[in-house]
Amino acid sequence: MNFYITITLLVAIVFFISMAFKVVPQQEVFVVERLGRYHSTLTAGLNFIIPIIDKVAYKHTLKEIPLDVPSQVCITRDNTQLTVDGIIYFQVTDPKLASYGSSNFVIAITQLAQTTLRSVIGRMELDKTFEERDDINHTVVNSLDEAAVSWGVKVLRYEIKDLVPPQEILRAMQAQITAEREKRARIAQSEGVKQEQINLASGQREAEIQKSQGESQAAINESQGAKIAQINRAEGEAQALRLVAQASADAIRQVAAAITEPGGNEAVNLKVAEQYVEAFAKLAKTNNTLIMPANVADIGSLVSAGMSIVKGQSTTTAVK
Repeated sequence: MNFYITITLLVAIVFFISMAFKVVPQQEVFVVERLGRYHSTLTAGLNFIIPIIDKVAYKHTLKEIPLDVPSQVCITRDNTQLTVDGIIYFQVTDPKLASYGSSNFVIAITQLAQTTLRSVIGRMELDKTFEERDDINHTVVNSLDEAAVSWGVKVLRYEIKDLVPPQEILRAMQAQITAEREKRARIAQSEGVKQEQINLASGQREAEIQKSQGESQAAINESQGAKIAQINRAEGEAQALRLVAQASADAIRQVAAAITEPGGNEAVNLKVAEQYVEAFAKLAKTNNTLIMPANVADIGSLVSAGMSIVKGQSTTTAVK
């Protein structure tokens, strides 16, 4: 009998000890109630409570918790239905408030997130919902965080996973995107053709300018060449005339000098007579009609007349 009592007492003591010591894992907390009232919060490690009087009423994790928000249908400002779902990331910051501030803070956060999301999207048009997803997320987080303070929860962020409009809207949007892309393609093509025409016209104009400049320069060069040639030709002719005149003058001076020497007059008489006879001979050969002086037989008188002229000139030259 005593043996059974001893065994029973030992079992009761072991059970009592096991109930008195609580090991709390890392990043978790236990909320302890004593006789039905909140007593303390047990943190990570080995903790002692009074069995039967104290009990662990709630257990919370302090890790960041992802919470999937069920999809829902939202109506935009332009009366378009959108199927929206998202995900919330939150963390328990006050285990006492998380235990007694709400009967179920997870459901409260989920419902508030859905309500806030419907309100935010209802103030936007369809196009804006796709463009301003970050603004929607920030608005939902601010609203949830403000309300979750009394629940001992910190809402870290909210992310929209999907925004799905009806199929009719999707087809219309796809058609709009296709038309916009075709429009941009046509604009780009027309801009390319326009630029090509501009480049061709500019190139042709530049070529015409270069051609006209080349022709003008060639004409100028040709004119200058002709001018230089004329100048050179005129200078050559003038030089030739000067040389001929100089030669004639030299010849005349030599003849004049020869006349003044002894026997010069006889040589002049002989030369004049020869030329006179030669001139009459040429007239006889080339013309049928011959004009003769009145006294043909008196050729000597003609020669004497010519010599008198020569002598007169010689005398004048000597006097000078």
